[in-house]
Amino acid sequence: MASSSFACDVSQGFNFQKDAQCLIGHITSLKIGDKEFKKDLAVTVPTNITGDKVKVVGVISNIYWEGGHSDPIMFDCRVSTDNKQAGLTLQHKDLSNTSVEFSYVIYDYDPKEKKFYPNFHTNETDLNGLVAKSGGELDLYIDMDQATDVVSPENYSFILGVMPTEEEQEVHFAVNVSAKFVKKWGVTVAE
Repeated sequence: MASSSFACDVSQGFNFQKDAQCLIGHITSLKIGDKEFKKDLAVTVPTNITGDKVKVVGVISNIYWEGGHSDPIMFDCRVSTDNKQAGLTLQHKDLSNTSVEFSYVIYDYDPKEKKFYPNFHTNETDLNGLVAKSGGELDLYIDMDQATDVVSPENYSFILGVMPTEEEQEVHFAVNVSAKFVKKWGVTVAE
């Protein structure tokens, strides 16, 4: 299985400049247990730079997937003060419900077509998973200190690992504007 790792430019994610051609990513929705995270960061979508800004949950700095059907999707993103507080509450209480619904999109630049395209994404569909565990601990972490590379808006690093639920889901890839493919995430378990 080929792994996928994307290091995104956080400052571009927050303050898009059309002359910079780097990876940009957004967490477009996130719910952990019964806690819905706010879409409270206004960002420019690189595929529609003349349109209105859209609200997202987080700006991605890194996202990684080993590539196997049952491998977790791990991401590090920046979230607002409100979402930091929501994440801290979850981090410090005993999570009886570790279900996760989330969606994301990573954009890359196609130098031949001279435009951005969705490179690794959920096709605007929520994926269903569970908070992953490492060594008995949940892969859920919020940094208490404000990030210093982008100071406005105030933002905090939020790390989350998500294992797929027992259902076959899809993650979408593209290597340029027209070359697209789909990979499976999760396995349906027979009753």
